[in-house]
Amino acid sequence: MTTDAPTPDPSAAATGATATPDQAATTAEVAQDIATGLLAQAENFLLGLMRPWNAYQVGIALAVFVLAVLLARMAQPRLREWLRTRDNWPMWRTRLGLMVHRRMRMILFALLLWSTVWIMREVTWPSRSYLLSIIANWATAWLFIAFATRLITNGLLRTIVRYGAWSWVTLNILGLTDEAETLLASFSVNFGSTHISAWLALKAVVMLAVLMAAARGVAVATTASIKSNSEISPSMQVLAVKFLQVVLYGAAFFLGLRLVGVDLTGLAVLSGAIGVGIGFGLQKVVSNLVSGVIILLDKSIKPGDVISLGDTFGWIESLGARYVSVVTRDGKEYLIPNEDLITGQVVNWSHSNDFVRLDIHFGTAYSDDPHKVRKIAVDAARSVDRVLTQKPPVCHIIGFGDSSVDYVLRFWITDPTGGLTNIRGNVFLALWDAFKANDISIPFPQREVKVLDGSVLRTEPDGQAS
Repeated sequence: MTTDAPTPDPSAAATGATATPDQAATTAEVAQDIATGLLAQAENFLLGLMRPWNAYQVGIALAVFVLAVLLARMAQPRLREWLRTRDNWPMWRTRLGLMVHRRMRMILFALLLWSTVWIMREVTWPSRSYLLSIIANWATAWLFIAFATRLITNGLLRTIVRYGAWSWVTLNILGLTDEAETLLASFSVNFGSTHISAWLALKAVVMLAVLMAAARGVAVATTASIKSNSEISPSMQVLAVKFLQVVLYGAAFFLGLRLVGVDLTGLAVLSGAIGVGIGFGLQKVVSNLVSGVIILLDKSIKPGDVISLGDTFGWIESLGARYVSVVTRDGKEYLIPNEDLITGQVVNWSHSNDFVRLDIHFGTAYSDDPHKVRKIAVDAARSVDRVLTQKPPVCHIIGFGDSSVDYVLRFWITDPTGGLTNIRGNVFLALWDAFKANDISIPFPQREVKVLDGSVLRTEPDGQAS
């Protein structure tokens, strides 16, 4: 970005920023001249307030403000109660209603003031409502800026843009924009052949903030439309939203720089250097980013799937650019890098369908009829709510143990997000109740001690037998 600033000394430019004594003196003179002019205009403005009709207009504005405050105090509680009944409203409409509730005083002040200006222009000379029109323009502009900056999510950036825009609007209404621009442009620094002023930096910040806010608004509206489309799979929805955000925010950034006069050809060299740095220093980050794109494209996992990775078992809460959020049954949220899901062995309990088969192993005594045991076990499993009846449970003998006949009971569920340990526990409890009701015994290891004929049982002095 270049301007018609004086060319800096080549020897000094090689060292970075330059600011000659002559430039500093010129800047001080410009600032002094502007300050003198502003003081003169302020003096004239204050003297003008002493005129009768100007004083009347100030009094009318104060009276309108008091009336707006009183009306806002009466209207805000009713609006608050009405908003609480709007349960079916979308989020953006609810937020707009809350913003109107918070800004009710300024809204009423602007409406009442414009009504007053219109009436006065109809019944008297326009000069007698000049100050009122300035105040009305100021109130309207402040109100618009307050609503527009709500699109900026970052609190600090929103505050900076809001007060910066309010200051600029105030200067514009008062006709002081040329002086302010000249004053900010006088504070500058040169980097080689590049001239950067405070005015240019301020324009860049405001322009980028506005474009980023607009990009965010478009992204939020489009994201809601994409997520409401049932024909798009969840993984493709996430991929489409991420791609859209990258495109919108990238376009807003480069367009903002271009509008304030930044030469984007210099960014080509910078992007090449950044690419080399990414290749060597950010291998893991890039690997996770690429792995995330692969996961979204091959649809191996998606939000809502139940997965197991090592000792971690839970359902996928969200897919990020760098990691996957997995929430376990105990409320812990694990952030698993995308690369681990690509290179590791992942059990997806709901990849192609939601059917999950669970096995329970148990044993009964040899004295119990195995045909009866199998039937009782199947009926007990069927009595549990989450066990599917369309895919009925089965029970098989899997071996003859040392002290029991061993069985496996298999049953199906369709809601692994509801937990696996708890459903196994419910089936075990149903087996216990069914076996107790039908006199089925569950053996456990027992030991018998026999005293052979001719053995002598002796008692030691401490009372112990030997």
